[in-house]
Amino acid sequence: MCGIIGYIGFRDAQEILLSGLKFLEYRGYDSAGLCVFVDMKGELLVRKLPGKVRDLEQILKKQPLGGNLALGHVRWATHGAPNRVNAHPHLDCKDEIAVVHNGIIENYAELRQQLIKEGHVFKSQTDTEIIPHLIEKFYRRVSLEEAVQKAIKLLSGSFAIGVLSKREPFKLVGARCGSPLIIGLGKNENFLASDIPAVLTYTREIVFLEEREMVVLSKDKIKIHDFSAREVRRKPVVINWDAKLAQKGGFTHFMLKEINEQPAILEAILKYRLNDRGVYFEELGAVQQKELARVKDIVIIACGTAYHAGLIGKYILEELTGIPVAVDLSSEFRYRRILLNKHTLVIAISQSGETADTLAALRRAKDMGAKSLGICNVLGSTLTRECNAIIYTHAGPEISVASTKAYTAQLTTLYLLAFYLARLHRRVSSQKISRYLSELKKIPPFQRRILIKQKIIRRLAHRHSHFGSFLFLGRNINYPSALEGALKLKEVSYIPAEGYAAGEMKHGPIALIDEYRAVVCICPQSKTYEKMFSNMQEICARCGRMIIVASENDRKIAHLSSEVIYIPVIEEVFSPLLVILPLQLLAYFIAVKRGCDVDQPRNLAKSVTVE
Repeated sequence: MCGIIGYIGFRDAQEILLSGLKFLEYRGYDSAGLCVFVDMKGELLVRKLPGKVRDLEQILKKQPLGGNLALGHVRWATHGAPNRVNAHPHLDCKDEIAVVHNGIIENYAELRQQLIKEGHVFKSQTDTEIIPHLIEKFYRRVSLEEAVQKAIKLLSGSFAIGVLSKREPFKLVGARCGSPLIIGLGKNENFLASDIPAVLTYTREIVFLEEREMVVLSKDKIKIHDFSAREVRRKPVVINWDAKLAQKGGFTHFMLKEINEQPAILEAILKYRLNDRGVYFEELGAVQQKELARVKDIVIIACGTAYHAGLIGKYILEELTGIPVAVDLSSEFRYRRILLNKHTLVIAISQSGETADTLAALRRAKDMGAKSLGICNVLGSTLTRECNAIIYTHAGPEISVASTKAYTAQLTTLYLLAFYLARLHRRVSSQKISRYLSELKKIPPFQRRILIKQKIIRRLAHRHSHFGSFLFLGRNINYPSALEGALKLKEVSYIPAEGYAAGEMKHGPIALIDEYRAVVCICPQSKTYEKMFSNMQEICARCGRMIIVASENDRKIAHLSSEVIYIPVIEEVFSPLLVILPLQLLAYFIAVKRGCDVDQPRNLAKSVTVE
């Protein structure tokens, strides 16, 4: 949940680290810090504080650190409150070793007690601080990497770490177990980071560390080995993301930028995935096709927004393929008794590919003999390496903590996967699939028509920003849209919001409806339209304040509420790709009106890499 970056080379490390930390701040923003080896003094100098990277930057303007070897960190607090002492980097007793860490050390308490008995003095309440002290314990007649290797063998839990020592200022050491870590290759310089955007300004050549691997970086080479000291050789991957994608590009917030990017991203996905024969996945070869053709049931596992995409995926896949589909929260799936076999396909959905619960659930499913398919946005992430097959969503870097474009990219990928499986299983005629694909191609221009209405949605959002709670209602394939709309509002505005299947309204939620609560009703043209209309009449009878998302050709809806956001008419099966945009914009504009930190909501981080 934290972000780490390291640099060794010829440039001013301070500037590179500050740039990288700004791109990593979506991973944690309780506190920030860096440590630089200052060659002239032969010392490690640390600057750290609670708060944002911009606060750290202001301190460094007054007290700059010169050096070419450094580590930086942005924190999402787990052990210990967000304060200066608990901020990273952490040092050993002699101030010779600096460590930054992403993850959780589960056995830190017992290790800490043992180290205290041996004379080590601790300053923080973090689990991380035991790592530099453990390294110090072993760092006598061995190299830094050997001391790190001995130390990490004692750790239980998850970690990605960066380590440097003033005794060996010509190297930087990294290691990972359960948390992501990448290496950026440059000319006479190398980088260590939690994620690609942190180094994309300086290099596109990336090496992904795999589970239980270490790396030793100097300015002109890297050496990778596993935790047993066996050397590993791996070629770099060239990343084709444009660095501008990780910048705001004139928008006030990344969230607004990423909402507005959705039509272009969906167009690019369709252009990339469709050819004269239909849907094409270059990642799936002949072997994977044969295995997918034998699938008899599907289980989708995911967390948060990806889970909501999976719920819509269930409707799509069952409608088009006739294959039974179950959807599970990864955090629940991994702990209950599950019934899988060799004919089960487990689809794991994760934007980052590093979601701890989803990875653990995936591993359990594989142990039971199920086939696995990942839907992921991040090249080289853990999920992409552990699944039997992978489909990339190609949404580009998503910086805002609240997911928007990754969600619609996941949905689009699930639609295309459903068409692909329908053809393999011969459940739908090629003519019907062609008709569906023609309808799907309408989505990007239709989304642009919705985005033109942002000023209207902003005014509507401002009129409702004072409400203390929201209820989101939807039916059938748009019930998950209600869940996602409620989640977006909760994430960025901190307003309590609940998503419900509208048919369940009389089983409890109707008791909540009065003139003090806003109700968002998702009611495009569909086979359940009349049922949804009846639900809205019941809300009117109880003085509920309604915001309605409806189809442009709806002549009845205005009789129920003056607060209507109209969307283009589309076949019901594709409506989630349209209704979500007004819900995203509603959440965004309400949060901005309330003065919330939209891109970095309190207590949240982009990648949940720990339980």
